Amino acid sequence: MLKGKRILQVLSVGVVALALAGCGHKQAAPKLRPNNPYTDSEFSLGTICKVTVYDSGKKRAVADGLKTIRHIDSEATLTRGGSVLDAINANAGIKPVRVPKDFWPLLKKAQYFSENSNGSFDMAIGAVTNLWKIGLPGARVPKPAEITKALPLVNWRDVQFNAQKRTVYLTKKGMRLDFGGIAKGWVADQVRNTLKHDGVTTAIIDLGGNVIVMGHSPKAPGRKWTVGIQDPKASRGTPLGTIHAANMSVVTAGTYEQYLMSHGHKYIYLFDAKTGYPYENNLASVTIVSKESVDGDALSNAAFDKGLQGGLAYMNHKRSQNIEAIFVTNDNKVYITNGLKADFKLLGGTKYRAGNFKA
Repeated sequence: MLKGKRILQVLSVGVVALALAGCGHKQAAPKLRPNNPYTDSEFSLGTICKVTVYDSGKKRAVADGLKTIRHIDSEATLTRGGSVLDAINANAGIKPVRVPKDFWPLLKKAQYFSENSNGSFDMAIGAVTNLWKIGLPGARVPKPAEITKALPLVNWRDVQFNAQKRTVYLTKKGMRLDFGGIAKGWVADQVRNTLKHDGVTTAIIDLGGNVIVMGHSPKAPGRKWTVGIQDPKASRGTPLGTIHAANMSVVTAGTYEQYLMSHGHKYIYLFDAKTGYPYENNLASVTIVSKESVDGDALSNAAFDKGLQGGLAYMNHKRSQNIEAIFVTNDNKVYITNGLKADFKLLGGTKYRAGNFKA
């Protein structure tokens, strides 16, 4: 597809389409391979993970990036035994568990966002998610009595950290950490670090709903990428709007992703730690634009919990950290935080319209 003399490249991602477009001033760029980048993918973290590198002579970096994904997945997964997270959960109410040095920062990030969001993101949600298993084999709607029994085990304040010994202790038997709401973001950031270490300047890291764009457009040096925001009511790859971004992460949490249908009712994969049930508010999706993908992962969950009004207010306070958000409601309205007004464009021809609410 051509636009003037500039080729647009559309890449289906969790947040939606990536287009190479012009925005901003031009600057000197490294030698790149815009038409034939190095790329590879594999299934990990419950999704297709894809690494694309545009720098010439950096083919090996793609393999290194995928290796980083496999390593962290082996530590943070809950879908198979033997992981660090599995060991922590297995020893809940029994004893502290010493964790690897490279896993400690992820635990502390989870603690930070649990506290910062006042529990809207709760790293100890695992006792509830383990009942539902949405997105996993055996997914079901638990009995109310099961949820009532699990709720007292969901409290991030009951997780004890010992920095000197580098141990984590879940103080109640039956407690479970679940990093499904933060791990992919952490992994994406570590893949970016790996690519930087290998000398990569321009790349796309796509982990399903988490995307990082490194550098600027390889087909328009010095210009930002154009990132499409997923329409939560359409098939994957259908955008409702776009933003311009460079060296940023874009993360979307929405009702269109993993869910469970039971007796005609849709249960999404995002859980309210206060009730033990999936959210049923007016939000269809929340997209976070940030420097760090781990921030976007946790904040998309936290903002979803707070709803439109509370979520917008919460995210507008993150502007000083260069973090912005896009909220899409079930009644087809789009709301953006103040800092995105110059960079977000709602596409014509969609059923969506700009919302007027201001937090």
